[in-house]
Amino acid sequence: MRTTVFTIANQKGGVGKTTTAVNLAAALAARKIPTLLVDLDPQANATSAIGVEKQQGKSLYDPLLGEGSATDMIVETPVKNLWLIPSEEDMAAAEIELAQTENYLARLRGVLQSIKDTGRFRVIILDCPPALGMLSMNGLGAADHLLIALQCEYMALEGLGQILRNVNRIKEAGINDALDLGGIVMTMYDVRTNLSRQVVDEVRKHLPEKVFDTVIPRTVRLSEAPSFGKTIFDYDPLSPGASAYKNLAKELITRFELIEPKETPTS
Repeated sequence: MRTTVFTIANQKGGVGKTTTAVNLAAALAARKIPTLLVDLDPQANATSAIGVEKQQGKSLYDPLLGEGSATDMIVETPVKNLWLIPSEEDMAAAEIELAQTENYLARLRGVLQSIKDTGRFRVIILDCPPALGMLSMNGLGAADHLLIALQCEYMALEGLGQILRNVNRIKEAGINDALDLGGIVMTMYDVRTNLSRQVVDEVRKHLPEKVFDTVIPRTVRLSEAPSFGKTIFDYDPLSPGASAYKNLAKELITRFELIEPKETPTS
């Protein structure tokens, strides 16, 4: 099974990045796509949001520093077809310690290769910290495609340029020549304001082929779900947020051909 790695990143916090990582992963899993969610954020928000308790020693901290196996860190989640590599507070130290290792921006790429070699997962989704530090840069170095979660505010446009510049740095440094801007997910869309619509229009004007058609609404239900350790599909499956992430998953599947075509039987 071919494995496709998506990194979801934005150097700004509170933009719906982890919400997108968790619910997009769950939506893909609901389509029977074996999916692995990797929590790279020391705050471990993706871990708790999906209903998994943080455990000491269950993260990519040791594997990133050359100790232990990444496959041993994989745990089950309450969601069928979805697995998780949790995070923990020790991951904060990795930001400092990675800088002292050889090929420090390519460490995660090497760590994930052992998982990709198993052929167990069709999709790996990396949820990065809200900063473009060592862990996020490693996320870019390990990805096939970058997905940017961009909130519908004008200040977000400045951050978009910074992320794209870092993509170019990763490619120019030869760390990940194939890194592709897979798409931009517009989040926290408020139907009551002209601002949200104007920001979406502006981003689509500059990157028309990269912005997903689906926009993620600003809803209380999406904000509440993580505090109960549930995806939006378990917390409120009929909500606008659940519908949006289902549609986003459909777009992702189509854009990147995530469902393998069935072989045509020979006569």
